[in-house]
Amino acid sequence: MKKVSDLFNIQYGVNLEYYKMEESDTGIPFIARGSTNNGCVGFVKEIEDIEPNPANTISVSVGGSVLESFLQKNEYYSGRDLLYLSPKLKMTDRQMLYYCMILRANKYRYSYGRQANKTLADIHIPDISEIPNWVEKIQIPQKPIIKPFFENDLKLSDRKWEWFKYGDIFYIKNGYYNKKPDIDPLGNIPFIGASEFNNGIRSWHSIEEIEDTSKDGSEKNHDLDSKCFFNCLTISNDGSVGNAFYHPYEITCSHSVNPVYIKDKGLSPYIAMFLCTLIELEKLKWAYGRKWRPMRMPNSDIKLPVDAKGNPDWQFMEDYIKSLPYSKNLEKTYKGHLQG
Repeated sequence: MKKVSDLFNIQYGVNLEYYKMEESDTGIPFIARGSTNNGCVGFVKEIEDIEPNPANTISVSVGGSVLESFLQKNEYYSGRDLLYLSPKLKMTDRQMLYYCMILRANKYRYSYGRQANKTLADIHIPDISEIPNWVEKIQIPQKPIIKPFFENDLKLSDRKWEWFKYGDIFYIKNGYYNKKPDIDPLGNIPFIGASEFNNGIRSWHSIEEIEDTSKDGSEKNHDLDSKCFFNCLTISNDGSVGNAFYHPYEITCSHSVNPVYIKDKGLSPYIAMFLCTLIELEKLKWAYGRKWRPMRMPNSDIKLPVDAKGNPDWQFMEDYIKSLPYSKNLEKTYKGHLQG
């Protein structure tokens, strides 16, 4: 283990006040003490005689949201109580992100009334030689594309909407596991549970472990077709009831979620996003004491836009999502999962 000061040069950032700055869409980031959006509260016009903090440094808040740490790839201005760390040795982006994670893991030591400005340098962190091998294997998300898939001024009011029964629109499958298989950190099959976070993913497993593990740990087992699902929605029927997620990859799941497919139609990421939004609007009907069990789900109602024949207008749903900002990323992500 090393001290932060052994691996990084520690300096105070420029101490500016955001509300006095001139905002500019083409300016440089202004980093404050927040815990979201990489610490960025906006973009400001550069001031001629004030040099920004250097790029490829770690911004660390030592007050406010103490020890929120972010890798800053570009030059930036900063507010009060913010230090930046410059590595003394050459480090990759993944290694810098690892140290951001390690610094945040020390947040419990501090609070609004106990700042880190005097003690940051002495926090113990792993030496660069002690960084785990998996760090260099992680995928760093790319900056999302803001533009829509295509420009089209569609409105939800462009179509008439009608009620349908879930059982008429969807094939509703039963989830499988009462007791999930042993976790395999190197596995590539996600286990979906009744969670509202992380696309419902609770853990990762190998296909071999899934194949060998029965529903409840007993000797009676089933084939993989009963345990694994692909390119589907999952709807939680217990726990965080009513959360809906799209999975363009192979999954296994708890009995507390239901894998769902559209009848007689393949599921695209655009239609999936449209449906997930509608399904989650119904969450208020359900609770831990009123579960959305498979026997209830087929008779539940969902309101969908319809075509001239009164059928669900799947093309409109797809085109509407494609017309929204950031929609171009869905195709990229979907193809990436299919190729991966």
